[in-house]
Order: sequence, then structure tokens, then C-alpha cells
Amino acid sequence: MVLLLFVDLDPDLAALRPLGGFFVLRTDGARADSLPTLAQAYAATAPDVPGNPLVFRLRKVAAALGTREVRVAASVAQQGLTARLWSVALGSAVLCGAVPDLDPGLLRWDPDAGAPDDLRLTGVRALPADAATIADVVLCGHLDPLAAALAAHGGPAPGLLRGNAASALAGAARELDRRARLHGRPDAAARAGSLAAELLAHPGLAGAGTLTGTSFRRRSCCLYYRVPGGGVCGDCCFPRPPRSSPRAASG
Repeated sequence: MVLLLFVDLDPDLAALRPLGGFFVLRTDGARADSLPTLAQAYAATAPDVPGNPLVFRLRKVAAALGTREVRVAASVAQQGLTARLWSVALGSAVLCGAVPDLDPGLLRWDPDAGAPDDLRLTGVRALPADAATIADVVLCGHLDPLAAALAAHGGPAPGLLRGNAASALAGAARELDRRARLHGRPDAAARAGSLAAELLAHPGLAGAGTLTGTSFRRRSCCLYYRVPGGGVCGDCCFPRPPRSSPRAASG
């Protein structure tokens, strides 16, 4: 059970704006009523449901990447959304001293938007800025149901998605650290690193990779090397793109 805080959390989350698109969370509600909530997206596990927002997103990402492999598109889509959620939660915890309630039913999502994912929060409620709360909000509230929904659509293995989640978390913390040090906020940099380390030790992420300072090395691959013109990412377990097997190529 998550405890609401009786503190003043800026309803516009203005402190996140200077951090860039992955951290910004719109709360103005413009066009929000026409967009599905993330709760609806996670619940839409039947591929043939008309207007299925998750299937729409996967097809859009696949077209943008130039791939016909569902699991590749699903991996990239999941990592992009995950990066947004971690960035908002960590940024708020470090800079605001509280985390907005990111309940999937409160977050509206535009599956037709580009990157980073367009998220709109329909009501700002303050939660504690500790690792346990962030894990409950992001891991349990979003990443678990998202993984289940992707599995129903032929998405990648759970271990790969855990690696994506850990990589996105480390990336958000690294950017917070960079920004904080740039603006003479070593306290904020230390807080971002501490939260990231605690979260990576959570049972839902433990073993997904190794954090050394702000550097992270994952134990899985996000499959980006299978995108035409793609390669391995900086934190990939592979030093170079592996040779594709006939089975992998069939996707």
C-alpha cells in the first residue's frame, strides 16, 4: 500500500522541465480525454481488439525501425516507455522530494507520438521519494503489467525486458547525475546514484546488470543490433553484434 503525502508537490512539475523530454510530464490535460490510459493499454492483450493502443504502438515502432520482428519492436517500445517512467519518478524524487502518483489509470498515453513517449498525468498526488515507493509505482504499477501485455503479443523474453528496465533506470540516473554536477548540485547527484543502486537491487531487477559508479553493464541484449543499420548499445552484454541465426531471423 502506497501512502499519499500531505505535501505541496508542484502541480506542473516545473522542476523537471530543464532536464529534457524524457523527464518532462505534462499535467495540463490538453487532448487528454481523447487518449487511452496506460491501464487500458496494458489490459488490451487481445491482438485483434479494434483500436488496441499497444498493438498500434508496436506497429508504429516497427515501421519506424524498418523491422518485421515483433520482439524487436516490442523491446524498443518497452525500453522507451520505461525510460520515461523512470526519468519522471527519479527526477521528481531527487529534485522535488516527492514522487507523483503515476498510477496507470491516471496516465494518458499517445501511442501515435514519436519519441520520447507522450505522457499526460491527469491528477498530481504526492508520494514518498524513497526507493520502495518508486519500485512500487514503476516496477509493480507499470513494468509488470506491460511485460505481461507484450508477452501476449509475441514480445521478447522476460529477462530481456528486465535488462531493458535496468538499463533505462541506469540511464535516467546517469543523466540526473550529469545535470546535477553541471549545476553544482553534488547532493542531487548522490541522491540519484543512491536511489538507482537501491532500485537495481530490487528483486525485480537484481542480476540484470552491474552498476559501477554511473556506468552500467547489462547481462542481456535489447536486440537493437537486429534493426537495419543498428548495432550494440553502450551497455550491451555483447562487444559486437552477434551473428544472426536462422531461428532468430525468422523472429
